[in-house]
Amino acid sequence: MRTLFANGTVVTADGSYRADVLVEGETIVQIGVDLGASVRADEVIDASGKYVMPGAIDVHTHMKLPFGGTFAKDDFDTGTRAAAFGGTTTIVDFAVQSKGETLHQGIDKWFALAEGMANVDYGFHMIMSDVNDATLAEMDQVVAEGIPDFKLFTAYPGVFYSPDDHIFRAMQQTAKNGGLIMMHAENGPAIDAVAAQLVADGKTDPYYHGIARYPVFEGEATSRVIKLAEAAGAPVYIVHLSVIDALRAVREARDRGVQAFAETCPQYLFLSLDDLGDGFNGSKFVCSPPLREKNPNWAELMTGLRRNDLQVVSTDHCPFDFHGQKELGRGDFRKIPNGLPGVEDRVDLLHDGGVVAGKLTRERWVEVVSTTPAKMFGMYPKKGAIAVGADADIVVYDPNRKHVISAKTHHMDVDYSCYEGRSVQGGSDVVMSRGMVVVQDGEWKGKKGYGKFVKRAVADYSRVV
Repeated sequence: MRTLFANGTVVTADGSYRADVLVEGETIVQIGVDLGASVRADEVIDASGKYVMPGAIDVHTHMKLPFGGTFAKDDFDTGTRAAAFGGTTTIVDFAVQSKGETLHQGIDKWFALAEGMANVDYGFHMIMSDVNDATLAEMDQVVAEGIPDFKLFTAYPGVFYSPDDHIFRAMQQTAKNGGLIMMHAENGPAIDAVAAQLVADGKTDPYYHGIARYPVFEGEATSRVIKLAEAAGAPVYIVHLSVIDALRAVREARDRGVQAFAETCPQYLFLSLDDLGDGFNGSKFVCSPPLREKNPNWAELMTGLRRNDLQVVSTDHCPFDFHGQKELGRGDFRKIPNGLPGVEDRVDLLHDGGVVAGKLTRERWVEVVSTTPAKMFGMYPKKGAIAVGADADIVVYDPNRKHVISAKTHHMDVDYSCYEGRSVQGGSDVVMSRGMVVVQDGEWKGKKGYGKFVKRAVADYSRVV
């Protein structure tokens, strides 16, 4: 099967130019001007007036994650289907090692969830809950098997929390095997102390979830784990950075040459602490780190993206229904399942609030939603690129189409939208995943189980400037 994307503007991290793109099977085989006159194609997709860009890559999702006695609503079928409608053609989810398990026991559980279910390609990171001599040695094998990243937490004591010595030893191991430590950086014990004090004072509404998690707790933990990585001689990646205090720690480390990298998420760019303040309806917006005050955080995080203090925008997609799941926390915000839906909305929100708003170039937009995620997590140039030999993960994007985000029309398996009623400019008209058109003009054309596991390489972090 040969498909020609004709008459579009190719948009990559390196530049934009007028060209046609020819796909054969699962691969991009030719790029040039007016290819229709010289090549045979079984299907021609007219991209006139639109962008032809590499499929977006979301490197932070949680399908069916267990949390607080329940599970994230989206599975690998509904979650990857929704991702595709939003222009995302690869996700990297988190396999969870529970306390007392080997790393491979956690990996096996996540393969069982994903195989035969995923509609687009997927990879795994490893949530490492139990750092000991055996699991440290096992990390080398996991890296060799194409899962080179390990997430640890300074938050959630009693569940995922790791003390500093465990974090440091894991970083020493990745310094040897080439892997990457990803850190959820908040001071969990301090947060728990403040939260308990608030509840004791009768302050139990969702709003106090945001109040308990002081910005300085994220800033302190971010600074601390970066310094641990510096001591170990290892790179570190801060997940879902939300606030200036943490951004400052990353910026200062990068200025002195430390391999410190970070992502932020749409919720920290377009939602705020105010959204938590609508009585129990605010539970829809409970995530960790929490939503922050709009000013000055929104502007400073966007500046961080523009200046490459922040390298990636992911979603931390972890949806729980308002009815029956978020409601578990009525009367005690500590019991509200933490997480927001967003895998379908990321690309459009960042186009509208970044490119259309004049805060990001379209090339930088593609860079932070596709190309840098591919480089940072060992998938480039097979993914994240419009280039000969790359996987045919291609989006035809209409930069002018306007639509309204709503739970009534989204494809995520969750009963609300964080962005209900928000009008955005830009949308994915055609989405191709590894040579198969899976979305076209709002219709699903994909195939359950088509997505393949992406065995990822150890990344060359020097390629992430």
